[in-house]
Amino acid sequence: MQHLVDTTTLSDTQIQQLLHDAKAFKAQRPSQLLRDKLLITLFFEASTRTRSSFEVAAKRLGAAVVHLDPGKSSTKKGESLEDTFANLCAMEPDGVIIRHSENDAPGILADMQMTSVINAGAGNYAHPTQALLDLFTMVEHFNGDIQGKTIAIVGDIISSRVASSGIRLLTRMGMKVILIAPKPFMPKSDLPQYETLEDVIDKVDVIMSLRAQLERHASPIFDDYQEYAQHYCINHERLGDRDILVLHPGPVMRNIDISDAMLKDERCKVLEQVKNGVYMRMAILKLLLLDS
Repeated sequence: MQHLVDTTTLSDTQIQQLLHDAKAFKAQRPSQLLRDKLLITLFFEASTRTRSSFEVAAKRLGAAVVHLDPGKSSTKKGESLEDTFANLCAMEPDGVIIRHSENDAPGILADMQMTSVINAGAGNYAHPTQALLDLFTMVEHFNGDIQGKTIAIVGDIISSRVASSGIRLLTRMGMKVILIAPKPFMPKSDLPQYETLEDVIDKVDVIMSLRAQLERHASPIFDDYQEYAQHYCINHERLGDRDILVLHPGPVMRNIDISDAMLKDERCKVLEQVKNGVYMRMAILKLLLLDS
């Protein structure tokens, strides 16, 4: 039984297969490969892009999708996550897509070996499908040649499961990753670290901006989001005419993470990431439910 708890559970061959299938799905909509499959989405945290992207991906492949709202489920009555999952699995779904605030929740459910488990974001550690769609977006942009490219991850890195998953996958794929953040936003890491983007702007090929999550920090280091934006907003003043790809996992806080003008710039691929997310998640569903 195949799961996707983190990209570390995927072989190099599987990652290349995912990139190949996502590209093929983008070029031509496939047949109803999963028309006999049933998926359940179980999101304990709010989600717009990831949940809808999975649902669109599943339905484009012909699968049926049932969404369970944990806010109205028996977990609110004291039922454990494991018991909720076991009861869902008794209905014989082919996979459960879960988002949870705890880092280890998807792994715990995968270890129960009752159905395929797909991690749609857990805690601050793993968001594997986002890392894979970001990889696909960069591979596509650079015509397959990302080896040795430098990506700067900018913002609240310590709180970000997107950054955590991205660091593991992108370094594995041969990219150079550097971290840009104020010290309280910086995780413990052996990667190069800087407090300002200006220090390295001429060395980077890609900037991944992250959502500012000032509310997650008990001792705020900025008075407000506008002060944060003065130092870390990705805008034309900082980028100039440099040929740098700009990414963001969403939701974008306009004029705080990325400026309005930069969001309209052809170097910014935020909406392309959303589009590619559907195709990559189609590839993931095919891999887990059909090819395994």
